[in-house]
Amino acid sequence: MTATIIDGKAFAGRVREKVAAHVARLKEEHGITPGLAVVLVGDDPASEVYVRSKGKMTKAVGMLSLEYRLQADAAQDEVMRVVAELNANPEVHGILVQLPLPRHMDEAEVLAAIDPAKDVDGFHISNVGLLGTGQRAMVPCTPLGCLMMLRDHHGDLTGMDAVVIGRSNIVGKPMAQLLLGESCTVTIAHSRTRNLADVVRRADIVVAAVGRPKMVPGDWIKPGATVIDVGINRTEDGLVGDVDFASAVEVAGAITPVPGGVGPMTIACLLANTVTACCRANDLAEPDGLTV
Repeated sequence: MTATIIDGKAFAGRVREKVAAHVARLKEEHGITPGLAVVLVGDDPASEVYVRSKGKMTKAVGMLSLEYRLQADAAQDEVMRVVAELNANPEVHGILVQLPLPRHMDEAEVLAAIDPAKDVDGFHISNVGLLGTGQRAMVPCTPLGCLMMLRDHHGDLTGMDAVVIGRSNIVGKPMAQLLLGESCTVTIAHSRTRNLADVVRRADIVVAAVGRPKMVPGDWIKPGATVIDVGINRTEDGLVGDVDFASAVEVAGAITPVPGGVGPMTIACLLANTVTACCRANDLAEPDGLTV
């Protein structure tokens, strides 16, 4: 058996089309343009590329794109001032502070300063708490993208056995909360889980987000399971995921590739979250299929 390949690049394209259509309706029917502001501190090359890509795609779907760039040696007060201004700006519906910040800054303090209603990364402690208690929240982009692809492939996830490998605040923990919200039976595993292979083998859904190249071999995968590989690891062989794709694709029922799987969904869901935040700020119906 060879698994169905879940094409994240194509799926992200469809998400962006939905976002663009909803943005057009907001403009035509309500005179509102969703706005996304990105704050970049320093000149990290990877962050530079990511921010440029975000700006390009934000404009492509018809939204307002704002960028605020600060020097790497900027004081934390400068970042906090920019965040405060964006919180107060009615044209800005989503605020994203590009991580990592320089070492002399307190990331937690900066993230906590963002208005939770504009926290389109879903990292604010208020949104973490709302998600954890099953209430309406801004959901972190990568887990949201994973859930969208799982819903699209399976439809109803009720009763499925899901294993999330990884316990980060950005992916692992919110992914588990989203799967619980879909009535899955969820296990959070990690690098120190005893008998990890046996834990993974019982799963109908495996979400690998641990950050270790090819950590999950094909013989850990239950025949027919759906595998969502969040890992992006640079190796001598190029970009690889946390799952050994070559062996897993022969066992799984469906699998995301690396690259071209989960990665493209992150920015697409950032755009979706910005539209959702705009709709909530204006007491309008949220875009169908772009939120939880």
